[in-house]
Amino acid sequence: FLSKVILNYVFQGCFVFKSASKKRKRHVGGYLVDDSDENGSDRFRICQKLWETVQTNTEVIQDQLNKKVLDSLAEFIKKHGLGCSSDNWRQRAREIPTAALMLGVNVPDHAMTFRSLCNLLQDSVTPFVVSVHAKECAAVKLLIQKVLEQLMGRGVSVDEEQEDDTALLQRTQCTISALCQWYKTVTKVREDKRTYTIDFPQSLPVVVIFKDFEAFNSQVLQDFILICSRYTQELPFIFIFGIATSPSAIQHRLPHSVSSLLCIEVFHSLSCTQHLASVFDKLILNSQFPFKLSSRVIQVLVGIFLYHDFSVQNFVKGLQFSMLEHFKSQPLSMLCCQKQEALLSAKTLSKKNVERIRHLPSFMRYVETQEPQEQVRLLTNDEHVKEVCQKLLKNLHKYHKNYYPILQCLHSLTSSLPKFPLGKHIRELHVSCIEKNLWETEEYDSALQLLRILAKDELVAALRKCAEILKSTKILQNVLQQLEDFIGRLEALEGVSSEDSSGNGIISGKMEYQKTDLFQLQKTLLEKESRRTKRMNPFEVLRSQVIEFIDSLVREYLTPAELQPLNEVCYYSSSGVLRQRLNVTPRTSIQAALSHPFYYLQNESLKTDAGTISSAAPDLCIVYKLHLECGRLINLYDWLEAFLTVMSAAEDQDTNSEECGKYDSLKHARFIQAVSEMEFLGFIKSTKQKTDHVARLTWGGC
Repeated sequence: FLSKVILNYVFQGCFVFKSASKKRKRHVGGYLVDDSDENGSDRFRICQKLWETVQTNTEVIQDQLNKKVLDSLAEFIKKHGLGCSSDNWRQRAREIPTAALMLGVNVPDHAMTFRSLCNLLQDSVTPFVVSVHAKECAAVKLLIQKVLEQLMGRGVSVDEEQEDDTALLQRTQCTISALCQWYKTVTKVREDKRTYTIDFPQSLPVVVIFKDFEAFNSQVLQDFILICSRYTQELPFIFIFGIATSPSAIQHRLPHSVSSLLCIEVFHSLSCTQHLASVFDKLILNSQFPFKLSSRVIQVLVGIFLYHDFSVQNFVKGLQFSMLEHFKSQPLSMLCCQKQEALLSAKTLSKKNVERIRHLPSFMRYVETQEPQEQVRLLTNDEHVKEVCQKLLKNLHKYHKNYYPILQCLHSLTSSLPKFPLGKHIRELHVSCIEKNLWETEEYDSALQLLRILAKDELVAALRKCAEILKSTKILQNVLQQLEDFIGRLEALEGVSSEDSSGNGIISGKMEYQKTDLFQLQKTLLEKESRRTKRMNPFEVLRSQVIEFIDSLVREYLTPAELQPLNEVCYYSSSGVLRQRLNVTPRTSIQAALSHPFYYLQNESLKTDAGTISSAAPDLCIVYKLHLECGRLINLYDWLEAFLTVMSAAEDQDTNSEECGKYDSLKHARFIQAVSEMEFLGFIKSTKQKTDHVARLTWGGC
């Protein structure tokens, strides 16, 4: 009877089999198109092209910067794993070669480095490469299972008939001895033609990469190393520890009895700041990349990099988000492309886009500088606006083409000055240049003063660097010729140095000494010093001419970007939106949601005046606003009474009646739930000072 009942329940079951869902195809340009925009598809195409450029250049930069350390790791593994006979397999018995790879605290960037390392090792050294994460290896059994799964599941098997046995081995016998047997099988060259094997050298190492070494459980690491050390004669293990802090982390995680089993060699990768500088030069300080960032946006992205995660990948993601936001919010961003394509787009501007150009602040300033007749034509003739737009786009591209070489020259001149008046990195100088007139700042004046006291050798070396920069760009040839002329004239001066001129100079007039007080003597000396004339030697005269020439280049080519007409087409300047999206503040968002629930729920009944509490708001919002009126300690009974008063207003009860303020079990439960949620969010906590009170933890609520 019981079996019949069970069968009846089984037969009454409903079994659903879902078919493979097909992804709905979307129109490519639909992401940036609305009802009033006809250029969304072009903007999306340009944005996608620039996105791919950013992605490609980032990967190329990553490979170039990591090439040295990755090649060193490959040589280390070849030296300890390949071509070693059984007699000298290890320097000492049970010792495992270990590479400590110092990657820095920029943990989000480690994934790309390890991916490149795995590809390099599998292509040129050994196919037996395993990478493990700490979150997947909470126990030694799980760690060994992960190693076996990645090795045996890589397709390196004896023949097709044994694939099922290999899979069964992974599930039931996850031991190092099973791995030894498998390793001997796949590396042994058999003469039997019926048996399919892969002809590998016998001494191919097994590389195990611990991506986040500090996150591993120390006991798991100790047990795994002890187990592997017993099989060093059968399995040529090589470990790679990915370390974010310092090499001392190995001593902190492993006792001496375990670390003595490792032959450790330390490898250092380039710092994340050097990586950021390379990305900055390749993507932002590049005239061939049309998309630009304003000074405030750069400060937001660099601030997140320096004060949060040191992640170059997150910096690139912020750049890509800025690009998406620019092409979505700026309809004229279809002109943010290469020069020829932008000129073609300017010829075919629609009437609506011509009107948008007229409303650009930079174009309006340009119109105000023209003659009255020209102003009328720019405001009434669309075809004339298209022609002027092409001319302004050419000037904008020329501005960028001349701007970056001069910026690099100025940085090479000032980056070695004491205290770095214009910044240690070129990004700091770039922000200062595009934000305001650089020559009007005190930092620029102090930099020129330091340049005016440079010795001849230092000045010649700095000018040579500038000449090399201009030669590599192949533009501004007239500037290059003048620099080479200055270099030749400086080198022609023999036996003259800046120190020789320090004592040259004669004081006009003779000092007359007379009896006076200290204040009068100081005043007299200052007047004599002001009338002092100094005779300059030939080197000082030439050095002064060089500094004046550099100053003229700065004033001509390093003007702020916002002064260029149509700069809004290429420059993204919404730093507030970027900060709100990338540099989020959860506490502020939670406080805003609890104080103003209408902002998120969009319910008209939740609209309230400042300082009032809506009875229609959620219980948590009511309790939160009531707690803002309290001090450091909150009386739970008074808090409950205030909550019931607000709830009575929601039920349209008379606040002066006896029923008002009385509560039932449901309201009591709602209050307790809201208070528990407040404690969970971290606004209050229980206190031992008074059992019927809670302590307030946050201040300055919205």
